[in-house]
Amino acid sequence: MQLDIDGRRAYAYTGGKPFDPTLPCVLLIHGAQNDHSVWGLQSRWFAHHGFSVLAVDLPGHNRSEGAPLPTVEQMADWAMALADAAKAQGPVLVFGHSMGSLIALECAARHAERVRGIGMLATAFPMKVSDALLEAAREREDEAIAMVNAWSHSSLANKPSSPGPGFWMQGVNRRLMERVSARHPQAQVFHNDFQACNAYTHGEQAAASVSCPALVLSGSKDMMTPARSARALAARMKQATLVEVPSGHNLMGEQPDAVLDAMAGFARRVVAGAGAG
Repeated sequence: MQLDIDGRRAYAYTGGKPFDPTLPCVLLIHGAQNDHSVWGLQSRWFAHHGFSVLAVDLPGHNRSEGAPLPTVEQMADWAMALADAAKAQGPVLVFGHSMGSLIALECAARHAERVRGIGMLATAFPMKVSDALLEAAREREDEAIAMVNAWSHSSLANKPSSPGPGFWMQGVNRRLMERVSARHPQAQVFHNDFQACNAYTHGEQAAASVSCPALVLSGSKDMMTPARSARALAARMKQATLVEVPSGHNLMGEQPDAVLDAMAGFARRVVAGAGAG
């Protein structure tokens, strides 16, 4: 689905069905140097089970035009502008992975009148990035991609024990990051995204201010945003449900069914509660 935001093309995948603005809207936000494709299973399930879906490409990430946005706050405003451009009328639920989880949190804090629930996958606050990784992302992107790819997966993803037989999860993840870079070669997307995570300081205040239900979904083997950090963030929120699955940082790849079950159950409860209200 192509939309216009401030004169630039914005892309969102709708899960294989036309977007219906009257249905509850599930807004799916990817992490650093990723795109909408990381939500393949989840976006299609929601689109075929009573929800409208907007799985976005953030600006500078594959199909959306414009430079990558430098702050989490700007990304959150852009995401809600995309929902407005799609004329979403029903309750909006925002799910985000890694950097996207901070965007989801900020969406709820900045747009409380629209957002009825958030899901934060592989999350932490603060989401600090080491100086070595920031420098590699700026100067030696191939090295940064290799580092993140290794840290994003637990042993579950190693051949031959991948959850999907014949599916090389680490190779797919690496090619996705390389494709985002190749499409916007001058934008330094990886460094931009890491810097946005590193510089985000509003998380504690945002978590305390959010009154809508929140799903905090973490991987017990996550080396990038450890489960203990997710638990600490959930403790700051008024209505947080904490779910932990045996996975590394790439939750949707390593535990697709468990992630979908948690997201679907949460979304249905939120929508049922919104309807009752």
